[in-house]
Amino acid sequence: QVQFAESGGGLVQPGGSLRLSCLASGFAFDTTAMGWYRQAPGKQREFVGGITGGGTTNYVHAVEGRFTISRDNAKNTMYLQMKSLTPEDTAVYYCHRVGTFDSWGQGTQVTVSS
Repeated sequence: QVQFAESGGGLVQPGGSLRLSCLASGFAFDTTAMGWYRQAPGKQREFVGGITGGGTTNYVHAVEGRFTISRDNAKNTMYLQMKSLTPEDTAVYYCHRVGTFDSWGQGTQVTVSS
């Protein structure tokens, strides 16, 4: 059974940093492209960035230069390092296999506010 468990969210002031983690199970993690997604209040879920099994990353323009995705295949874990956070980054953050119809995890709430 494919599962995703996101963690590491919280309340942070504008300009602050957070690191999210995603523990995945139920599939061959090390060869699978993974993505981070987010859903802000009242908006649709959107793609934030992704990483291939080999470690190549890509990001949407809104987060490029501020967010960094990495993975530890030995731990079946993907990370999202976020810096220079703004209130517009407030959302529930999810991880998922890119291009699949797996069920989504619970996500982790990130709130950027002073």
